[in-house]
Amino acid sequence: MQKFIKDDFFWDLGINIPTLFSKYVGYNAKLILEDGSIFDGIGFGYPKSTSGEIVFNTGMVGYTETLTDPSYRGQILCFTYPSIGNYGVPSELDLDEYGIPKYFESDSIQTSGVVIHDLSNVSSHYTCVKTFDEWLYGQKVPGIYGIDTRELTKKIRINGVMNGKIIINDESNLNSKENKDIAFDYDHCNFMNDVSIPFPKFYGKKDDPLVALIDTGTKYSIIRNLIKMGLSVIRMPWNSSISQILSFNPQGIVISNGPGDPIICSETIKTASKIIENSIPTLGICLGHQILALAGGAKTHKLKFGHRGQNKTCKDLDSDHSFITSQNHGYGVELESLVHTDFKLWFQNIDDNTVEGIKHKGKPIIAVQFHPEASPGPFDCLFVFEKFKDLIINNGNKNN
Repeated sequence: MQKFIKDDFFWDLGINIPTLFSKYVGYNAKLILEDGSIFDGIGFGYPKSTSGEIVFNTGMVGYTETLTDPSYRGQILCFTYPSIGNYGVPSELDLDEYGIPKYFESDSIQTSGVVIHDLSNVSSHYTCVKTFDEWLYGQKVPGIYGIDTRELTKKIRINGVMNGKIIINDESNLNSKENKDIAFDYDHCNFMNDVSIPFPKFYGKKDDPLVALIDTGTKYSIIRNLIKMGLSVIRMPWNSSISQILSFNPQGIVISNGPGDPIICSETIKTASKIIENSIPTLGICLGHQILALAGGAKTHKLKFGHRGQNKTCKDLDSDHSFITSQNHGYGVELESLVHTDFKLWFQNIDDNTVEGIKHKGKPIIAVQFHPEASPGPFDCLFVFEKFKDLIINNGNKNN
């Protein structure tokens, strides 16, 4: 069902504002946690059961970018913002000037499931082509709404993240033992083949300086911002060897964000150690930050409930300035372990003092735990890409 509302401003511009109504809603549903907690709710999206690690995000906007972020692979995401879906979902075919999707961070929804308090039954926005529930249905992703997401979030903050299951079924099977069993083990899953690219792919202008992007689950906005910096990009599979990467003769390397425990990315860590050894200008983002730290001899650990949101405050220790950052990670670099490496602390989280950025003491290598590309979130830290470009230029000048 679809109708159009006449808005005087947009009508004068010849733009119709669609108003769409939910249709894939009303299923019997439960959310069951690893500790035995049960939340009753209403199912929406695709009517199937799913398992995943339960995490929460505190962002207020940007659900299309958030759900398509590959860092959420294998997780069931709870939005703390109470109402989701009011502006609908734009078209996946709407591209920017670089041929990259405008409103999505990958080609599909990456979460295993979605948990919200209130599903807006009306969606209206000039870019809207489908409702939130219709989008989930088309991607075969289940959701549950009508639960107390505040209580769920408090439980995770107190007890830590845990595996769970969304059950969408007829009432007679909701309480069966088979449906309550949670066999999923997020910590030991390797998601790389699900989120990485299988073959190298080029982006940008051929005459621009080339950087290799090791795709461990990259967001499209990382590629977009590298191109905006005047760089071209060769996107490489997560397990590419150093020789495969150097065969393209890149002037710099980026190791992207991605899901899961960084320790599992042993092949990428091996490549990163060669990158450090060869002093190649490098930027690590999120998972890439952890991989570079591990390659340099530091250690990583799992955070109690992670950092996922758009208002995380980090301090730049070089400038003594604080920045609001967008974040999505469940693992971090152990602060004490940096003492035994050639990396120094660059950014630090103001809330819990965790490591948010590192710099190599003698080589052109930097990394940040947060997302400088934002999407969604603040653009305060786009300068990180500029610093990376400066490393490339300065390294080129040294070699001339």
